[in-house]
Amino acid sequence: MAAPGTLTPDTPAHTVDAFHRGRFWLVQPSRGGHRAGMDAMMLAAAVPSGFCGQVADFGAGAGAAALAVLSRCPAARAVLVERSAEMAAFAAATLAHPGNAHLGDRASALTADVTLTGRARIAAGLADNFFDFVIMNPPFNAAEDRSTPDALRREAHVLEDGLFESWIRSAAAIVKPRGGLAVIARPEQLVAILDALEGRFGDAEMLCVHPRPDEAAIRIIVRARLGARGKLSIRPPHILHGPSGNEPTERTEMINNGLASLFGD
Repeated sequence: MAAPGTLTPDTPAHTVDAFHRGRFWLVQPSRGGHRAGMDAMMLAAAVPSGFCGQVADFGAGAGAAALAVLSRCPAARAVLVERSAEMAAFAAATLAHPGNAHLGDRASALTADVTLTGRARIAAGLADNFFDFVIMNPPFNAAEDRSTPDALRREAHVLEDGLFESWIRSAAAIVKPRGGLAVIARPEQLVAILDALEGRFGDAEMLCVHPRPDEAAIRIIVRARLGARGKLSIRPPHILHGPSGNEPTERTEMINNGLASLFGD
């Protein structure tokens, strides 16, 4: 489902796409950069349905995950944090789109590097102990997995050394005590995520995402709370498709359309 673009004529090629069955719209690049899909919807679904605080979306891109949280949680507010000036412009266009007018007063876009520390991070607009929840969909592909000549797409997809440590360190600084964190990544990155959580976030829950019941996981979603002491628990997996064919399972369809939370809360 798509609608005409709302950006100025000199804006790079883009599409305007409906999510949550038309409950919000995303202005995103049609070539280059990152185009949002199921990962963003699953990440947003890691936020509890009754959430009513302020969420920061690290690496927000055009804003899909943050707006999906607002669409499902009517009392939530969001800041879309994006380092790339090009993608931040798409995020601003998303918030300005007429189809998102009902969400506009609950969201804002911030161009900032989430790896900044101390005073530099605060000066960039990410204050200490301000947010109730941080969600992050960082670039998690190895360089050899996603070789592309497009610089904007490479920045959005390719993992940098120490990324999880720096992003989760910043999340720990800006969330309030007992505030939440959710991150989506590949299964092989679990150790790096758990190492970065150590001494910061606890009560961690991990959920594996499998294409089909008999296939290996392709994503993990890890959720935790700042300052909590509980150990890691592994939740029942999420299965995207049935045993055969490409039709999504009923639960996948509900999560994609903002009708259910991923962790059942």
